Amino acid sequence: MANKQIWSATGRRKQAVAQVKLVGGTGNIVVNGVNVDEYMPSATLVMDLKQPLVATDNENRFDIEVKVNGGGYNGQAGAIRLAIARALLKFDANTDQTREDSYRHILKAEGLITRDPRVKERKKYGLKKARRAPQFSKR
Repeated sequence: MANKQIWSATGRRKQAVAQVKLVGGTGNIVVNGVNVDEYMPSATLVMDLKQPLVATDNENRFDIEVKVNGGGYNGQAGAIRLAIARALLKFDANTDQTREDSYRHILKAEGLITRDPRVKERKKYGLKKARRAPQFSKR
């Protein structure tokens, strides 16, 4: 039995955490045991999480297995996208990173290997939300 190489990575966005396994295959993406088109509610989110594969021209080269939890669909799609980009960097680790066609160069130019640090701000005491003050009443 041939030993298949697996590249794995973790991605985070807002409250979502995604663990991705890349295996050579035909382009199937499975998220939490379900096909990605059935899991994600809109095609734009699917298109968003496939961005690293499209940028590096690997749409039909890998089968991807994803475990994701936390957050909403948008945050999960962002977490999966970052995890796929990081796994592709591990796959391409043996090539010269200074070349123009290296995955690192391509993904960095697209802004796909930067973790989005924006998270929900915590609520402060005396306020209704993080910054929303109670309505002022003159009388």
